[in-house]
Amino acid sequence: MYADKLKQLFSPTEKKIFAKLNTPQKIQDYLDTLPINYEHSGETYMSPRRMIRAKTAHCFEAALFAAAAFAYHGKKPLLMDLRTAIPYEDHVITLFRVNGLWGAISKTNHVILRYRDAVYRSPRELAMSYFHEYVESDGKKSLREYSSPIDLARFKPELWVAAQEDLYWLVEALDTARHFPIAPDKSMQTLRKASKIEMKALDLEEWQSKQTKGR
Repeated sequence: MYADKLKQLFSPTEKKIFAKLNTPQKIQDYLDTLPINYEHSGETYMSPRRMIRAKTAHCFEAALFAAAAFAYHGKKPLLMDLRTAIPYEDHVITLFRVNGLWGAISKTNHVILRYRDAVYRSPRELAMSYFHEYVESDGKKSLREYSSPIDLARFKPELWVAAQEDLYWLVEALDTARHFPIAPDKSMQTLRKASKIEMKALDLEEWQSKQTKGR
């Protein structure tokens, strides 16, 4: 079983962490305790092992950790890539199902793009729940595409769960996965910018830093 192969990679300390995270809520609560990774020393794409040691994470790193936690407990490690219009930044979430409905784990530094309870009938319906929240500093709504669920069980666990190098290859795998448009281009040309009160909400940050970098 994939879970058994994954567990063989972990140290006793790592197993202790993952053993406790047996529900989506507990996984999200754990990730919420970690400061956002502002990548002050350069771009990172850390494995779950490195993330635990660093005690910080951005959306991609948190999504991998959540996927590893689900895999540890015998669930599918599923990611979704939310793709934006250029030059804005994509977002990565971890999918899960409860009673046949879809939810998502999400690490962000803002009041938007957060956890989703399992109330959505399809991955598309879940992805669409992020559309009006995906607002940039210029007020534009930038979400354009979402990927089909990406099952990390297709990769050997040692390649992404315990790797010491940055996982650029996995970033590329997400980027080249099949994506679906949010709506036709014609519809995207008539979008209304976010209102002032919506923009004000974007100023709230969970973790403060002297430098600011994306989500």
